[in-house]
Amino acid sequence: MAVRSFEADVVVIGLGAAGSCAAIEAHDAGASVIALEKQPRDRHYSNTRMSGGGYHSPEPGGNFAALKSYAKAMFSGDDLPNKIEGEQTKFADEIAELWAKLSPENEAFMRGLDPDYRTVKLASAAFPHFPGAAQSGYAVVKSTYSGTEDEATQFAVTLNADKSQKESGEAFHACLMTGLQARGIDIRYGTRAAEFVMENGEVTGVLAECDGETVLYRARRGVVLTSGGYEYNAHMRKAFLDGPGIEGWAFYGSSENTGDGIRMAMKIGAGLSRVGSVAGRVICAVPERRHGLKVGLNTSSVGKPNEIVVDSYGARYASERRITKDPSRYIFYKEALLFDTLTMSYPRIPSWMIFDQKLMSAGPLVRLNSAAYNGIDWGADNQRAVSKGWVLQADTLEELAARISTHPDDHGRMDAATVAETVARWNEYCAAGHDAAFARETSSMGPVDKPPYYAMPLYPGGPNTKGGVRANAQREVLDWDDVPIPRLYSAGEISSVFLFAYQGGGNLAEGITFGRLAGRNAACQPSRASKDLQDV
Repeated sequence: MAVRSFEADVVVIGLGAAGSCAAIEAHDAGASVIALEKQPRDRHYSNTRMSGGGYHSPEPGGNFAALKSYAKAMFSGDDLPNKIEGEQTKFADEIAELWAKLSPENEAFMRGLDPDYRTVKLASAAFPHFPGAAQSGYAVVKSTYSGTEDEATQFAVTLNADKSQKESGEAFHACLMTGLQARGIDIRYGTRAAEFVMENGEVTGVLAECDGETVLYRARRGVVLTSGGYEYNAHMRKAFLDGPGIEGWAFYGSSENTGDGIRMAMKIGAGLSRVGSVAGRVICAVPERRHGLKVGLNTSSVGKPNEIVVDSYGARYASERRITKDPSRYIFYKEALLFDTLTMSYPRIPSWMIFDQKLMSAGPLVRLNSAAYNGIDWGADNQRAVSKGWVLQADTLEELAARISTHPDDHGRMDAATVAETVARWNEYCAAGHDAAFARETSSMGPVDKPPYYAMPLYPGGPNTKGGVRANAQREVLDWDDVPIPRLYSAGEISSVFLFAYQGGGNLAEGITFGRLAGRNAACQPSRASKDLQDV
């Protein structure tokens, strides 16, 4: 029986940064567009919207060769002298060349969508030893809207994409929505893409589910897959992530990132690339579940004075600032995945943040907007987290260690004597003004000495996965022989170009640069006549 169908030149799956930019670019190239978004309109909380709103936008007119070299090092590492092999050698040169050509347009593109949109510069090249870094004119900017600095720092998160949200991902998201609405692009909210339609070896449409109905969306020119990662897919986490994939990981991005696009692409023969890659660190998690998986929270308090991070036995193993500092924070999860081959266990899952009343009183331990998006009421003074048992409290370090040892994920490993010794040594380092163990920045040091004491479990995780569907520089999705699957393109987290090193703001940046490229390339495909598109 034929299903209800709709038709456009280009169909876009997923409406974060990459999908929005693909839809806008395809429209501006003269194509009609339908965008499918899994989440309902009033709960459209993509990773893009939940982000900090920063993205790469190198200085226009800069040193092209230097920018290309720096990008190539990040994307694949082919031009690094100590790299054994590149991560995507076959495409690294062309991807880097396109980045050097197109990414300096990122900020101008965003500003062109909304006259009220603004940015502030955050950073330059995060890997100063990479080739081209000093001459590349690299820049990371943060999204904001016009308004006073006071307004920009004190806005309340209302979970609405309006311009009262002065900075961060809300400003970025609102700018994209303005661009989409100004063009009248057809957005189908609450519509979950389920399966690609293939005819004569080409992708010609998408079967999707909406309100219990299967609907066919036919694409005369092409389909762009931008549906994000698999953070909340238990089976994929077990298959692709190192370590205990379900209980040992946590993510604070959108709980609707369940790997739908990866599954769909694999079904039609798409290859995969670095699927286990993650933009991650160690973060707090709460036992509340989404799709059977615990919810992670952006733990902004790590690396601040009056706290340390220890393993499951009570010993420090790294400078805590590496957990939250760019760029080390995006690969720190690898440190937490250490496997002890003698005990056959993961001694850093969970790790524990040990801190005192001074840090507890300094403000929220997690980013409240990140928690709110995922339906978690943490409490601005952290007291609700204590009452729920998400943060453990005790009058002495010995009592705190005993409480930690009863946590279901610690398995009785935490040792009170080790905790007391670790804290005592840390306090000595603070008094001396030097971390003799891990050279933590002096400005971030502060003793853990004012009771009561607190502990919070930390797990490998972060905002999102990065690996997934294999695509070439033109963002054509490839099969396992690197042959393009005709009329199927991809961009964003599901097919990230950052397969070696990641600098903060990279996901939004590639969403702009390569989302636009994917949308334009799909729109430029020769049109298939409606009569040539079969019903399902």
